[in-house]
Amino acid sequence: MSEHTDQPRPGGPDDRPTTAHTRPPGVDDATVAAVGKLSEALETAEQARGNLYAFHQLTGKADLLLGEAADALREAGHTDQADLVEREIVGRNVIPGHWTFQIVESYNATYHRPFTAVEQQVRDQLVDGRDHLHEAEMKENRRTHGHPHHTAGP
Repeated sequence: MSEHTDQPRPGGPDDRPTTAHTRPPGVDDATVAAVGKLSEALETAEQARGNLYAFHQLTGKADLLLGEAADALREAGHTDQADLVEREIVGRNVIPGHWTFQIVESYNATYHRPFTAVEQQVRDQLVDGRDHLHEAEMKENRRTHGHPHHTAGP
C-alpha cells in the first residue's frame, strides 16, 4: 500500500502539478503575470550578481598574476619595471577605496538582499509565496499529457 502524497504519479491519470505549482484560489491571470515579471527581474539581477562575482574572482586572479609577473621581471633583471608593477598596480583599488570584495558586499547589502526580500514579500502577499507560477502554468499548457517525458513532476 502506498502513502498518499501531493505528488502526482508520473504519466498516471492524476498527473498534475503539485499545490506549490498551482495558483491559489482567486488569483487572476494579471497577478500571475505581474508576479512572474517581478521574479524574472530578480532572476536577471541574479545573473548580474553572478557576473559581479566573476569580476571579483577574475580581478583577484589578475592581481595574483601581477605579483608573479613582478617577481618574474625582477628575476629577469628588470628591477625598475618590477617595482613599477608592484607600486602602481599590485593591490590597487579597482574604484576609489574599494577592492572587488567590498563592491560585492555593498551590492549584496544595498541591492540584492532588499530585492530578494521584496520579491518574497510580494509573492507571499499575492500568491501564497508560490514560486514560478507563470512558468508552471506555461509547462502545464505546453506539455503533452500522458506522455512519459512530459510529466507534471519528477
